[in-house]
Amino acid sequence: MKRTVHCVIMGGGRGTRLYPLTKLRCKPAVPLAGKYRLVDIPISNCINSGYNRIYLLSQFNTASLHRHVQDAYRFDRFGKGFVEILSAEQTEHGDDWYQGTADAVRRNLIHFNASSEDIFVILSGDQLYRMDFSKMVDEHLARGADVTVAAKPVPVNEAFGLGLLRMGEEAKIVDFVEKPTDPEVVARLVPPELKSNDDTGDRCLASMGIYVFNADAMLGALEGEFTDFGKEIIPSLVGEKDIRSHVFDGYWEDIGTVRAFFEANLQLTDEVPSFDFYDEDYPIYNYPDILPTAKLNQCQLNRTTIASGCMVGRSSFERCMLGVRSVVGNGCKLQNVVMMGADYFDISGNQRVESPDSGDENIGVGDRSIIENSIIDKNAKIGTDVNLSPNGVEEGWSDDNLGIYVRDGILVVVKNAVVPSGTNIGSS
Repeated sequence: MKRTVHCVIMGGGRGTRLYPLTKLRCKPAVPLAGKYRLVDIPISNCINSGYNRIYLLSQFNTASLHRHVQDAYRFDRFGKGFVEILSAEQTEHGDDWYQGTADAVRRNLIHFNASSEDIFVILSGDQLYRMDFSKMVDEHLARGADVTVAAKPVPVNEAFGLGLLRMGEEAKIVDFVEKPTDPEVVARLVPPELKSNDDTGDRCLASMGIYVFNADAMLGALEGEFTDFGKEIIPSLVGEKDIRSHVFDGYWEDIGTVRAFFEANLQLTDEVPSFDFYDEDYPIYNYPDILPTAKLNQCQLNRTTIASGCMVGRSSFERCMLGVRSVVGNGCKLQNVVMMGADYFDISGNQRVESPDSGDENIGVGDRSIIENSIIDKNAKIGTDVNLSPNGVEEGWSDDNLGIYVRDGILVVVKNAVVPSGTNIGSS
């Protein structure tokens, strides 16, 4: 039987936990690893799995996402592949926002043109992992399941805030609880094979937010008023449908918070990172790179990754990620910094402003600036003799005029912000 596999990526809503990185863009469009976007991860996993019918559902600040997808994913017209963005729209059935992941899929059923024999792969747009979905789909079909949920073993102390499940025979899901807070409930969901016999601690199976549905099973589940897959649809199907689990034990990071985003980027600077962008068998795709090579001038680098188009002066870097077109002057010290770079080169060049009163900062980081434990978003202009650190700054502090926030213990300079020369925030 010929089946079509439809991949649906959930673009999310306002992305409040990633704010202020989502102040001017939706979650899938947040830059990652110097030259990518979060959305490149699930799209690349789909393509590497042999699936090229990809829908991206989004509704908030989608302009930069549209530009990126249009530049990066142009399929051969003979292959009939596509990445199509479906934003919330007014219809005769409603004119409000998507109310959840299931509601978003329900409202777009008309666009999928699916038959009852087809398969749907439902994905999240804010996770870092590499996975061959075809193996999960094949396993799903071989078992004759209605629904398959991808699950990953996680330590019990990391399980709160995740959907947890328990399997019976033949990987059938017999219990599913979304984001439990009661330790007794979590303990109940620890399977015997994941109980610890040493000091490593018990583990339980957490839903990865990745689902494989038979089309008819999904259509049936969406006939009601449930709005979310994890909170409502999946728990309601346990005991009602043949719902199985596909266990995945590779690297997987839910990039839902500023801290998680920060750590996911900086681990890429490790000698052997947990996630490898250098795997040529399963590449992560992106827009065509026509930028010039990076230019370095007697700088000191330790565990630092530098993307193309960067111009770096006589400065020192410790565990940093410098994105495309990043510009750093002379005499700077950057430690634990994710710098996203810029969307364009500053026409005025790489000359930095020396006067604190000039108000004419260029894109990038000015001379003699010291920055640590920070994220510098795209097109930010940071003057000379600037000191930025979250140390000693109260969690949640912000200065809207400067475009600087402290979230999850990380200082964030937002996109397009201008930080005048001589600014001092925190103790470095």
